[in-house]
Amino acid sequence: MNIALASDHAGYDLKAGIARYLAGREIPFEDLGCGPGETVDYPDYAARAAERVQSGGCDRAILCCGTGIGMALAANKFKGLRATPCWTPFTADVSRRHNDSNCLTLGGRTLILDEALAIVRVWLEAPFEGGRHARRLDRIKDFEARNFKP
Repeated sequence: MNIALASDHAGYDLKAGIARYLAGREIPFEDLGCGPGETVDYPDYAARAAERVQSGGCDRAILCCGTGIGMALAANKFKGLRATPCWTPFTADVSRRHNDSNCLTLGGRTLILDEALAIVRVWLEAPFEGGRHARRLDRIKDFEARNFKP
């Protein structure tokens, strides 16, 4: 598994801690920015990571901003991305088991590093259950393919 890792300035410290965690567990990742002390716009960094997942260069992405919400909004604009902001290990587990999330978003202003790492661990380990959940994801893919407007 290869992870695309990115953040804006509000998520930088969290991203740096996650990078150390991934490196310590020998999980390959690409740090797509931002760097320390930069002030940037989160959509640009969400796009970098989403494009790496879309192209198959990375299997999943982990994105950090102030709350995780902005990164999720931006990443979900990319076909095939299923970005889920998570605040607890439970939400991370369900995002994988039921939603086959391929993009985890976290908030540098809402989580401390230990909480975030617990979420990352669960998100990386939880499998997609398939079954009735696959049927529901197929419906979402139909919407995406038709640019569905309710």
